[in-house]
Amino acid sequence: MMRAICIYTRLLLPSFQNHFNFKPTTTIPTTKPRIQIKSSFFSHFNLMASSTTMGENHGEIKNPRQVVKMLLSELQDEGVGAKVRRSIGRPELRSLDPFLLLDEFQVSPPAGFPDHPHRGFETVTYMLEGAFTHQDFAGHKGTIQAGDVQWMTAGRGIVHSEMPAGPGVQKGLQLWINLSSKDKMIEPRYQELQSKDITEAEKDGVFVRIIAGEAFGARSPVYTRTPTLYMDFTMQPGSHLQLPIPENWNSFAYIIDGEGIFGNEKSAPVKSHHCIVFGSGDGIEVWNKSDTALRFALVGGQPLNEPVLQHGPFVMNTRAEIRQAMEDYYTGRNGFERAQHWQSDQ
Repeated sequence: MMRAICIYTRLLLPSFQNHFNFKPTTTIPTTKPRIQIKSSFFSHFNLMASSTTMGENHGEIKNPRQVVKMLLSELQDEGVGAKVRRSIGRPELRSLDPFLLLDEFQVSPPAGFPDHPHRGFETVTYMLEGAFTHQDFAGHKGTIQAGDVQWMTAGRGIVHSEMPAGPGVQKGLQLWINLSSKDKMIEPRYQELQSKDITEAEKDGVFVRIIAGEAFGARSPVYTRTPTLYMDFTMQPGSHLQLPIPENWNSFAYIIDGEGIFGNEKSAPVKSHHCIVFGSGDGIEVWNKSDTALRFALVGGQPLNEPVLQHGPFVMNTRAEIRQAMEDYYTGRNGFERAQHWQSDQ
């Protein structure tokens, strides 16, 4: 299952046995808000946050971003018996700085994603249906229900498992966000929001759940170490959306349900399971001209403009750092001290 770059973290540990026999691919970047954490988060991670605005979030869009790439995410096997629809992280779209991967997952017991490591980036899990149970080697354990969000900063190292919490199909989105070189070896930490605590807003037939960032004058409490916006929009038939995005950020949308017109009102509608990448501009425009609701995730982030070298669940800046991450994991050092003697009970 191991390939050179952008391979899903949920790999069985035996696949790392020949971990020094690899040819990772380096991605060289081309030239081209931080928010208060609620006290309900796990205090033992001592998470510090500050507030920064994402940019002007009011007023009319003068230079709408156009769609520059579109691809249909296709089902593929991942983990143990699980199915994912991958868009970012496949050959047609290896990455979109600072984003490394986007999967829409569908999992039914006994399938899932058993014990596996991470280093050097963040994972954001957003449940659409059902529930997932999460455990890690530091003793953190919990269940992410439909509508909940878990924002996990792996930093210097985490080993964890992600498994269905009940019968039937469990569905969600998982996004990987790269960390800058200065943040790759920070201590792991979590931010978790129950569905009832996610900031919501509505305007002119457009409803939004704000996972990160700001829209319609409302703001998420999530702190984004790599500046990021992440929103779940539902647009009623006949509605029109304009949303500013900082001009130097990369952005994309993933259509969950329905169909919509993005960027240019005269363009063809884009249907569910498609990922669309936006070009430059000061914001996005979306129209729902169908007779059913349109639901899509909108994601944007500030590029890191750093080399990216990825091997499975390890994302660093150099080949030497990848080798070190593998050595640390197998020898139980530098953040992986608990790895050798821990096993989840899922």
